[in-house]
Amino acid sequence: MATKIINKTVTEFSLRITRCFFVPSKAIQTNAALFQERLETSITNVEEQLPPTIRPPLPIIYSRKLAFPPKFKVLRQAWVSNMDTVEEEKLGLIDLHPEVFAERPRVDIIHENVRWQQLYRHVSYANTKVRYEVRGGGKKPRPQKGSGRSRHGSIRSPIWKGGGIVHGPRSPTPYFYMLGFNARVNGLRSTLSAKLAQDDLHIVDSLDIPTDDPSYLEKLVEERGWGPAVLFVDDNDIMPLNITAASDVHGHYNLMPVYGLNVYSMLKHHTLVLTLAAVERIEERLLFHLNRNDAAAAGQKYRLDSV
Repeated sequence: MATKIINKTVTEFSLRITRCFFVPSKAIQTNAALFQERLETSITNVEEQLPPTIRPPLPIIYSRKLAFPPKFKVLRQAWVSNMDTVEEEKLGLIDLHPEVFAERPRVDIIHENVRWQQLYRHVSYANTKVRYEVRGGGKKPRPQKGSGRSRHGSIRSPIWKGGGIVHGPRSPTPYFYMLGFNARVNGLRSTLSAKLAQDDLHIVDSLDIPTDDPSYLEKLVEERGWGPAVLFVDDNDIMPLNITAASDVHGHYNLMPVYGLNVYSMLKHHTLVLTLAAVERIEERLLFHLNRNDAAAAGQKYRLDSV
């Protein structure tokens, strides 16, 4: 009997000790709440003390000295925005050359460029056998004379059933051809002008973003209504690390250097995003080819029969 009383007492004492360790009292809960409140306050203060994003200041109108100033056309202007915050900030206006960004879009030239780009990489592997490749037919089917029937030398002649094919497809058959030089230049001008007129062309100061998290780029594109497919163009093929990593997991966010800009890629993506350096480079090259003295010789240089 005494042993049972001792065991019961020890068990109750152990339960009380356990409750003391694992069930916090009101004082402990109050202290924990105060500690949590102070911690959140300190985190908020640290976030408020973080320095704001510092970027080089831009003038309200980013005027540029154009290489070939237009005589009869008005300059176009576009907003320059940022990419270091999800919310869009207007940093200024930039003047765009009307010979590049305000041309009347030629849909026929754009179609020629798209057709050319779709075909120059296409190779047909359809193949048919001529009479010399079809199995059999080595023996003359019947004598030349005496049978009263037509003369034949092989049962694999193209006029026989099961014979060879005349003028059939032979593999590999490339469909490459070189589009005219002026058509390629005017195709770029027409596409850039159409993108700007449809408000599908946006200009940013740079492609630097603060993080390599893909969700940041998704939120940025969704916030600004840039559409599901976006093409980012910079003047250099070495892109910033963060945007390279953020766009790597998305097949519809693509990076391209300015020397690879083409009509098909611009039409394939809903939105075209150019950096200030890319705009400078695009205008420089297109205006050079539009105003060069040896344009005829340059066009002959890229003919297929002269390569």
